[in-house]
Amino acid sequence: MKYISALLIIMLLTSCQVTETININPDGSGTIEVFQLRDENSYLQLGRPYSDSEKFKDSIFVFQDYITKYAATFAKFNKSDQALFQEHANVKMHIKVDPVQMENFNVISSDFKKIEEIPNLYESLSLANSLKENYPVSKESFKIKYTFDGFTFKRNLLIVDQQKFDKDKKMLEERKKMYAKYKLAQSYTLKYHFPRAIKSVSNEKAIISSDKKNNDIAISTFRLFTKSGNNESGSGFRAKRPSVVSS
Repeated sequence: MKYISALLIIMLLTSCQVTETININPDGSGTIEVFQLRDENSYLQLGRPYSDSEKFKDSIFVFQDYITKYAATFAKFNKSDQALFQEHANVKMHIKVDPVQMENFNVISSDFKKIEEIPNLYESLSLANSLKENYPVSKESFKIKYTFDGFTFKRNLLIVDQQKFDKDKKMLEERKKMYAKYKLAQSYTLKYHFPRAIKSVSNEKAIISSDKKNNDIAISTFRLFTKSGNNESGSGFRAKRPSVVSS
C-alpha cells in the first residue's frame, strides 16, 4: 500500500501557502474559499527575480463573466468542456500581483446550497485562462469531494487521472530533492466552521476551539495522504455530529 503527499498536487509551486476555508450553515448551505499565496521571500530565495512580465494586476471577476465575455470562444469548445465551464459559473476569483509591494495571491470562492455541489476550485483559474486565451482545457488529476449529511462531514481526494497524478508525483519528488537545502515557507491549512459543536475528529492534527461552540477546525501545514491505485484517497477530513473525518 503506497501513500504519497497530496502537497504534490496542491503545492507544485514550492513557495505556495494555501488556506481552504469552509463555512456551513444549519441548512447545509455555505461558502468555500481557497486562498493561495506565493511567499515572495521563498520565491527570491530560489533565485527567481521579478521579470518585466510580472506587472501590477488586481482583478476580481465571476467565472460567468468570462463565459459571457468570451462567448465566441466558449462556443468552440466541445459539449463536455462547456459543461465543465458551466460547473464553475458561480465561482468568484480575485487575482493580485504587485511587484512593487511583493504581493502575489489569488482567492477562489463560491457559495453553495449543498456542499456536494462544490466544483473543483483548484482548477478554476486554469479553466478561466483556457476560456480567455482559447487554450485546450487542462484538467487536474484529482478532485476534492465534500459530503455533509448534517451529522458527518467528509473531505476526500479522488484521483481522476492516474497517469497525470503519477507524473505530478514524480515532479514533486524531483523538486523535493532540488530544494531540500532551502528554508521555504510552505503550508496547507484547512479551516472549517460547522453549525453545531464538534463531537470528534479523525485527524490528530486538527485543532478545535476550546469551547467547541465556534466550530472552528484548523490544520496547519496539512498533509493529505492518497492511496495509490484506489482512485479515492483515504485523505480527507471527517466529522460526526458534526464530527470531522479526515483520511
